[in-house]
Amino acid sequence: MSQLIEILGDLLAPPQHLGSLTGSQVLLNMLVAFICGAVIFVIYRYFNKSVVYSVRFNMLIVMVCVITSLIIITIGTNLVLTLGMVGALSIVRFRAAVKDPLDVGFLFWGVAAGLTAGAQLYSVALIGTGFIAVVYIILTLVRLEKRIYLVVVRYAPESESLVADLLKGVNGDVKNKTLSQNYTEATAEVRVRQGDTSFVDEMKKTEGVETVTLVEYTGDQM
Repeated sequence: MSQLIEILGDLLAPPQHLGSLTGSQVLLNMLVAFICGAVIFVIYRYFNKSVVYSVRFNMLIVMVCVITSLIIITIGTNLVLTLGMVGALSIVRFRAAVKDPLDVGFLFWGVAAGLTAGAQLYSVALIGTGFIAVVYIILTLVRLEKRIYLVVVRYAPESESLVADLLKGVNGDVKNKTLSQNYTEATAEVRVRQGDTSFVDEMKKTEGVETVTLVEYTGDQM
């Protein structure tokens, strides 16, 4: 039995070029990377305000954390492996388009967490991940405090002054206007607090107004 244990220990022992690195350290590095990735996963799931939530992209962030930590563990053990890893990664090309600029930030966040966890800087990885999470939550709450909407109003030409007064009352900034013989269609940018969209009902009741369309503007749609 003791001989079997020794054989298994020799098989599971790290190669000579890994120095003092042990299997428990590798597992700890990847566990810390996974914890950081899980925090990023939760933040992206519940605080990201993109038009469409992508669970596949969110899973990718967690995988990036763990994979990056594994790469850093490998790079830090041997110069030859480092050169080989750089050569292997240089031929990998990613063609997936990132539609939301914030998604790029989440990817960098995942890479940074994986780098620090793989370098055994556990406190840096955990504290940095927590700090970035708090900053992002604060920025998200500030953004939700005052939202931007696009209001598309279709009205009769004789109601021009009434619609203009209503838009002025909500600090509406007209971005586009289409004129025809029977109607006028105007697109305005409106900033409101606490998501108060009661002005839409007042605008719809205005004489001469045919339709009112309200769309929250997040930078993802025109």
